[in-house]
Amino acid sequence: MGLASALTTALTGLSAAETQIDVIGNNLANSQTVGFKESRVNYATQFLQTLSLGAAPTVDNGGTNPRQVGLGVQVAEIAQNFAQGTIEISSSPSDLAIQGDGFFMVEAASGERLYTRNGIFKLNADGELVNSTGQRLLGYGVDDLFRIQQSGLVPLEVPLGTESVAKATENVTLEGTLTPEGDVATVSQVIESQVLGDGMVPRPDGTSVALSTAPLPSSSGVSVDTTAAGTVPAGTYEYRVALVDSTGNESVLSGSIAATVGAGNSIRLNGLPVDADGRDYPTVNVYRTDTNGSDLFFLGSAASGGDFIDDGSAAIDLARPADTENLTGNYSYMVTYYKAGEPESRPSPILGPRNVANGRITLTDFPDPPVPPESGGFPEYDSIRIYRNLAGDQNNFFLVDTVSPGETYTDSKTDAEITDLTVSGNKTLDRDGPTIDSNTLLTNVLRRDGATYEAIFKAGTLSYEGRKGGRALGAKELTITENTTVQELIDFVEAASGVQTSQIDAQNPIPTSENNITGESGELVPGGLIKDGAIRFVSNTGELNALEIDLTAFRLTDELGNVTVPNMAFGTVQEAEGQSAASDFIVYDSLGVPINVRVTAALESRSDEQTTYRWYADSASNQVNDSNAITVGTGLVTFDGNGNFVSSTNSRVNVNRQGVPSVSPLQFDLDFSAVSGLASQDASLAATRQDGSAPGVLNNFVVGEDGGLRGVFSNGITRDLGQIRLARFANPVGLEVRGANLYAQGINTGLPVEGAPGENGIGTVVGGALELSNTDIGKDLVGLVLASTQYRGNSRVITTSQQLLDELLNLRR
Repeated sequence: MGLASALTTALTGLSAAETQIDVIGNNLANSQTVGFKESRVNYATQFLQTLSLGAAPTVDNGGTNPRQVGLGVQVAEIAQNFAQGTIEISSSPSDLAIQGDGFFMVEAASGERLYTRNGIFKLNADGELVNSTGQRLLGYGVDDLFRIQQSGLVPLEVPLGTESVAKATENVTLEGTLTPEGDVATVSQVIESQVLGDGMVPRPDGTSVALSTAPLPSSSGVSVDTTAAGTVPAGTYEYRVALVDSTGNESVLSGSIAATVGAGNSIRLNGLPVDADGRDYPTVNVYRTDTNGSDLFFLGSAASGGDFIDDGSAAIDLARPADTENLTGNYSYMVTYYKAGEPESRPSPILGPRNVANGRITLTDFPDPPVPPESGGFPEYDSIRIYRNLAGDQNNFFLVDTVSPGETYTDSKTDAEITDLTVSGNKTLDRDGPTIDSNTLLTNVLRRDGATYEAIFKAGTLSYEGRKGGRALGAKELTITENTTVQELIDFVEAASGVQTSQIDAQNPIPTSENNITGESGELVPGGLIKDGAIRFVSNTGELNALEIDLTAFRLTDELGNVTVPNMAFGTVQEAEGQSAASDFIVYDSLGVPINVRVTAALESRSDEQTTYRWYADSASNQVNDSNAITVGTGLVTFDGNGNFVSSTNSRVNVNRQGVPSVSPLQFDLDFSAVSGLASQDASLAATRQDGSAPGVLNNFVVGEDGGLRGVFSNGITRDLGQIRLARFANPVGLEVRGANLYAQGINTGLPVEGAPGENGIGTVVGGALELSNTDIGKDLVGLVLASTQYRGNSRVITTSQQLLDELLNLRR
C-alpha cells in the first residue's frame, strides 16, 4: 500500500509542477502585455492517511502525536497579482493608465459591461474611444453645451474635426494714454443738408403763362381840336395816353400830344389809338399836365379808337400820376401759388426770357391753383405771385406783384423798385418753397438743383453708411414705404450714426455742445432735427465723434431693383473740437461671429485733481428689433493727478443680437486699468486683449488625472467632452478572466464600486501613458527552476517506487 500511494503522491507533485510551469509560462508570455497582471499558484496538501491518532498524556505517559502520511499536493488557487505596473509615457493622447486601484469599464458588443486595466484606446469611425477589440470605453457624456451629464454611463466620444465651438467675449483690455492736454470736448460737429422741399405742395407748371411786350400806343394818328365851349384855363398842355386791358393794366404811355388854348375853350383828342396787334385793350387812359406844367396826371378814360373831350369839367387827379417807368433788358419770370398767411408754393419753371427796350412786359393766362384734397396737404391758394429777375442779375428773382389767377398783368416796375427790400412787401423769391417738417412723407421730399426739383426717395430699401471721426460706420438699412416720414429718417440716421442722446446714469448726463453757428445761440443737444427746412445732425462732443455724410453715404434700391444715390448735400456748419482717441477691435458672440466695436474717448473735464474722459461704444452689429441703433454703451473714466487710473463707471458694453441665434445681449466689460492719464501731445487708445474666440474645430484632446476628457479646439478653447468612470472591487482576484485583457464580474468579487478617478479609493488616470505588465521575470525564472526541480524530484520518487516494486516482485525468484 505504501509504494502505491508514493506513486500517486508523486503524480500530484508532477501535476502541480506542470501547473506552476503553465502559470509561469503565461506570466512570461505576457510580460509585454499592457495592463497584464501576473498570476501565481498557491498549493495545498491533498489527503492524509492517518496511521495513528496519538494518545493524550496520562500519569504514566506524556502522550503521543498522531501519525499521518500525506497523499500529495493540490493547486489551491491560481491568484492574480493586481499590484501596480510600471507607467510608461506614450505618444498617443488616447492611451490611458490607471495609477492605483480600479478598472476601466467597457461595453461589449452584447451590451455586457466588462473591465480592463489595458489602457490602449483609439477612435473608431464614429469618434468613440474603443479598445483593440472594439469594446467602447464608458463614462459620463456631455450635452450640447458641453456640460457633464451624470444620468448614466455612455460610450465616450471625441468628434475630432467635426465638432466646433466658440467663446463669447467677456472682457476687453484697453491700453494707451488719455492725456489731460488739449481742448476739453465742449464743441460738437454739426452737419446740415440743403433745404429740402415738400413735394405734396403743388407747383405752377407755368406752361400756360404767356409773355408779351405791352403795346406802344401811337400818338401820330391823334389830332387835336379846340373849341370855344369849355372852361379849360388858357395855356399850353401836354397829353399822353395808355391802352388799358380788361383788368386795368396799362400799356406804355404814348408819345407827347401838345395843345395850346385860350381861356374858356375845350380840347378834343380825335382818333385815340388801338392795339396794332388786335389784343384786348378796350379803353384808353388819358394823362395831362397842369397849365404850363410838366408832370402828367390822370384826366379820364375813353374807348380805344374813339375821341376824348377835355372841357375843363374834370380836373386832373393829382393822386394818380402817370406811370412813366419802362423796362429795358432781358427778363425772366417765375410765378407761385399764394394765399395770405399760408406758405407760398414752389415757383414755376422759368418763364421767358423776354427782351424789352424802354417798354413793358405783359403776362397772361396764369394757371388756376389746384383744389386741396380732403385730407389737406397744402393751402387753398387764391392768388398768383409774380417774380422777376434783374437786367443785370439773371439768377435772383424779386417779387413784382400779386394778382388773381384770371388776371392779365403788365410789368412796368423798375429793378430799383423791386430790389429795395426796405420797402414793405418787397421780397426775394424763396425757390425752395414749402420745406419739410417731421411729418412730411419721405417720398414727397424734394431736393432743388437750380430751378429744377428732384424727388429724392421712393419706396424701397435705403442703405446708410456714414463716417464718424474719419472712420466708416457699418451699413444699416431702412425700409421706405409710402407712409415713411422724415422724422423716421432722422431717427434712423441718428441711431445708425451712433449719436448718444441719453444716459442711464442721471448723475452724468450726455454733455451738450457750445453753439458757435453764426446767428444762433444757446446750447446744442446731440441728435437729429429739422432746422429751417434742412436736416441737421449734432454729433457728440470731441473731434473723433464728428459725423460726416458724404455723397455716397445713402444708397436706395427701389422695388424694381434699381439703385440710386440720394444726395441731400450735407455740409459742415460747425467743426468739432476736443481731445479724443478711438480704438476699433473685434469681439465674438456665443456663435463665434466676429463683431466690430469702436470705443471713442473724449476729454470731458479736467480739474486740479483729476482728468475725466467719456467713452462711447458703437457697433454696427448691434441688432435690436425695430431699431438701427449702433450705440452699445457709454461711461466715464477718471485719472488722478499722477496719471493713475482711478475708476470707470458703467464699464459694461451690451451688444444686442436679436434676430441671430446667439445669446443676446453679448455683454463684456472694458478694462481701463492699464490706460495711463499722463500728459502727451495726442490721446491714444488700443484694445490689446479680449477673451472671446471665433469658431474652432476640435483637433485634439487630453485626459486629466481626474478622468476628465477635455477637447482642445483650433481656436485654443478647451471644453469637456466627457468624464471617464472607473470601478473597483473589494476582491479583484475574484474577477473572471475573459481574455483580451478583459474581466467580468465574478461571484466572489463583490459589487463594483464606481467613481471618478481619485474618488472612493479609486486610483487616478494618467493620459498619454500606459501601464506595463507587472510580470516579475526574475522571480518567474526562479520559480521556473524550482518547478522543474520539483518535477524532477517527483519523477525520482516514481522511479524509486518502481525500483522497489520491481525488487518486491523479484523476491519469489
